Amino acid sequence: MYYELAASTWGPEEVEALHRVIDSNMFTMGENVRRFEQAFAAKFGVKHGVMVNSGSSANLVAVAALAYKREKPLQRSDEVIVPAISWSTTFYPFQQYGLKLRFLDVELDTLNMDVSKLEAALTPRTRAVAVVSILGNPAALDVVRAFCDKHDLIMFEDNCESMGATLNGKPTGTYGDLNTFSLFFSHHISTMEGGMILTDNDELYQLCRAMRNHGWTRDQPADSMLFERSEDDFFEAYRFILPGYNVRPLELSGAVGVEQLKKLDGFTAVRRANGTYFTQRFAADPRFIIQRENGESSWFSFTFILNPNMKLDRKRVMQSLKAADIGYRIITGGNFLRHDVIKHFDYDCVGPIINANIAHDHGFFVGNHPFDLRDRIDTLYQVLDEATR
Repeated sequence: MYYELAASTWGPEEVEALHRVIDSNMFTMGENVRRFEQAFAAKFGVKHGVMVNSGSSANLVAVAALAYKREKPLQRSDEVIVPAISWSTTFYPFQQYGLKLRFLDVELDTLNMDVSKLEAALTPRTRAVAVVSILGNPAALDVVRAFCDKHDLIMFEDNCESMGATLNGKPTGTYGDLNTFSLFFSHHISTMEGGMILTDNDELYQLCRAMRNHGWTRDQPADSMLFERSEDDFFEAYRFILPGYNVRPLELSGAVGVEQLKKLDGFTAVRRANGTYFTQRFAADPRFIIQRENGESSWFSFTFILNPNMKLDRKRVMQSLKAADIGYRIITGGNFLRHDVIKHFDYDCVGPIINANIAHDHGFFVGNHPFDLRDRIDTLYQVLDEATR
């Protein structure tokens, strides 16, 4: 394809790392995963990292940990404030643990949660805010952090689309009590499949380690806060303390992650250069609403909303992009409230959901990559200019 949605970020270093693991004949979670966890946490200035097999699993394990912490665990019928636009597995774990979701609209220009509605969303049952930085663009994480601190709420930061972004000089994925990342093929760095949880909280860290690994004690430190060891080593080897999962990563993924993490800064710099050029080409054109950068985006992709006041034909645009061999897709799944699965949720909306519907009906995105895309962006402009005349 001339201009793909996603492209490989691997080089010979990642292939060599795979061969080292294969030669070792040790494939299940071990030393390479541990090294990657430590390097990832250090990179972002957070105390603990827990690697799992996907960003979706990172969200699941993190929510599960919140349901089993000693003080004020999440309980069924508790409420969590969420944005109307995000990937499905931002929302699923909260539903699966019995929480009610309160949806807020998004800002049309940033595509992130409209934090001006946070106070209106607060009820006596509110326990958490799940905030998402959409497609590389930092949400108002500082505002959400202050709101959560003021009201003694959990801040759950889903940073699966925005690794490498910063707000006020602080990396996204470090503002929350629990922070999640995706390491999928199309994301900023890739371990094939993979995810990461970051936290500074010792108890949540230990809970996440137990929940990813059958809920047993084998993955716990000697001074675990979760249980007291007995002297029966035979039993302790297979002692289960939590209703956990098996979402462990492979050593192959951990080894690749160590190499990919070394390249993140370089990848991000090139993505930002592409973002600057993209903005120069499209920002002044009234036909297109593009993301207004909040802080420093890591530019996962380039989003468009066709100006609804100009009655432009998105189907014609899609046909033109397809003919030009340019990949495209809906913005992060669009408005989640528009999907069939919502019938399985306990939820309500705080005020009208307007902008998420506009993005759903008039929006799309194309890819960004860690290599020079100026020629493709020029072609993209030509195609969209012709398709929207």
